[in-house]
Amino acid sequence: MNALAATSRNFRQAARLLGLDSKLEKSLLIPFREIKVECTIPKDDGTLASFIGFRVQHDNARGPMKGGIRYHPEVDPDEVNALAQLMTWKTAVAAVPYGGAKGGIGCSPGELSRSELERLTRVFTQKIHDLIGTHTDVPAPDMGTNAQTMAWILDEYSKFHGHSPAVVTGKPIDLGGSLGRDAATGRGVMYATEALLAEYGKSIVGSTFVIQGFGNVGSWAAQLIHEKGGKIIAIGDVTGSIRNKAGIDIPALMKHRTEGGAWKDFHGAEVMDSSELLVHECDVLIPCALGGVLNRDNAPHVKAKFVVEAANHPTDPEADEIFAKNGVTVLPDIYANSGGVIVSYFEWVQNIQGFMWDEEKVNMELHKYMNSAFHHIKAMCKSQDCNLRMGAFTLGVNRVARATLLRGWEA
Repeated sequence: MNALAATSRNFRQAARLLGLDSKLEKSLLIPFREIKVECTIPKDDGTLASFIGFRVQHDNARGPMKGGIRYHPEVDPDEVNALAQLMTWKTAVAAVPYGGAKGGIGCSPGELSRSELERLTRVFTQKIHDLIGTHTDVPAPDMGTNAQTMAWILDEYSKFHGHSPAVVTGKPIDLGGSLGRDAATGRGVMYATEALLAEYGKSIVGSTFVIQGFGNVGSWAAQLIHEKGGKIIAIGDVTGSIRNKAGIDIPALMKHRTEGGAWKDFHGAEVMDSSELLVHECDVLIPCALGGVLNRDNAPHVKAKFVVEAANHPTDPEADEIFAKNGVTVLPDIYANSGGVIVSYFEWVQNIQGFMWDEEKVNMELHKYMNSAFHHIKAMCKSQDCNLRMGAFTLGVNRVARATLLRGWEA
């Protein structure tokens, strides 16, 4: 099941649990605005190339819309729509005053030079500058984009509207980016895992972990869990996997990988088959890579007691049902990986105030938000008699529905 179908299915289930009016339910699903623009740029060889850019602004009942911009050849309106909708519920679960949005340009960033990427980003910004803004819609980096992309958007937008650092988040520190933003999603995953284990009388110390994916989120989650005394017994990505039942030395592994070392050449662990990673015996499994990796084929063989969804949509609905039967507790992505958007909110606040925080304050506030969201989800699970995924969805949908009704949506 793709992301759009899964998100809409979870939304409808939450709406039924909450007893939402059918007209309100329909109104919450329909995006506020969909933007499609043509971006034509001169390539380095003098030829012209055209790309299609999208921005879907889903909902602004709780505040300015918020969401990433991705550069990927398969960017299409359906996918952008699903992700914009998901951001609406995610920001509500995290209790940050935002709505949801998402954007993208259908291109292969790896095939474009740096100057071509800059021209493309600036043309896209020129086409949408009057529809984004500090109090309207605040973009952020996503797949295929980074802090540099945000710097170009900020510069181009500021030509029209004056210096506006809060128009994008995930910027370079030198242009008003926030300390702690790089590690935020991985740190949020660690805080979420801590809250979940505490609920069962356990802690990170003494628990065993398997981490799938070693990009930004996976590597930060691994480092922070290791620092907290967790034992990471297997880790890997598409290029290979390793295990050591006594625990892998994560700082040594980080050094090895940063220097370009292959998994198989790391001395502190043995090589394992990557297909066995998700079904390896452990207390906590953390998928940090692609969507749909836990499905009806491998879900019956998962031996972890807890699954913490650091990736977006890693568990298919069929796998969810199998986990429920087998007593595996799943902490949903809509909460578990929300550390990134929470610290993006802190960056926005710092830019508006013109007063920057130190990293300790950023991490302390993130801890507070992650803990508070977890307790609100648990309260929702109790009142709705549902699992953690539905607890998170009902919490998010209920907050957006309440804000919509208070504003007078039929007026």
